[in-house]
Amino acid sequence: MNSIPLRRSLAAAVLVVAAVLGSVVAVSAAPARASCAVTWGSLPRDHGTLGPAALLDARAGQHDCYDRVVFELDGPPDGYHVGYARHVFGQGRGEPLNIAGGAQLDVVLLANDHDIRTGVQTYPHRVGDHVAGVAGDRTLRDVVYGGSFEGYTTFGVGVRARLPFRVFTLAGPDSHSRVVLDVAHRW
Repeated sequence: MNSIPLRRSLAAAVLVVAAVLGSVVAVSAAPARASCAVTWGSLPRDHGTLGPAALLDARAGQHDCYDRVVFELDGPPDGYHVGYARHVFGQGRGEPLNIAGGAQLDVVLLANDHDIRTGVQTYPHRVGDHVAGVAGDRTLRDVVYGGSFEGYTTFGVGVRARLPFRVFTLAGPDSHSRVVLDVAHRW
C-alpha cells in the first residue's frame, strides 16, 4: 500500500522533468530572429570610375531589416555615387525628378544606359519613369529613372525618411555585375 503514493510521486516527477525538458527543446528549436542593428550611417558613398558596362535593369526587394534596390550591369561593376539630396535632377536637361518619399537618395551610376560599341539602348526607360515596384515596402517609396548622359546614369530613390544605407557591388550572374543599395528600416 505504500507503493501507490510512491508510484504517484515518481510519475509526477517524471512528468515535471519531461515538461521542463520539452520546453527547453522547444525554446532552443525556435528560429533565431535577425538582428536589425545597423552601423551604416547616412553619409555619401563613392566608389570606382567610369567604365564600359551598360545598365540593364533596376529592381527592388524587401528584407527583414532593409529594403533593397539592385542595378544590374552587362559587365564588371563601374563606379557609383550615392547620397541624400534635397532634389535629384535628371541628366541632360537638369530638371528635378518627381520622387515620392520623405527623403531622396541621388544615385549616380558611372555607366551608360546603352552599349557604347553599338549605340543600342540597354535600359529602355525615359527620364521621369517610375521603374521599380515598391508598393508595400517598409522604407522605399519610389525609384525614378533620371536618364543617362556621357557615362553618368541617374536614379532618384525615394525613402520614408533619411535612414542609414549601404552600397556595394556583386559579381554575376555570368559576366554581369550588380550595384546594390540597401536602406535600413530604422536607425
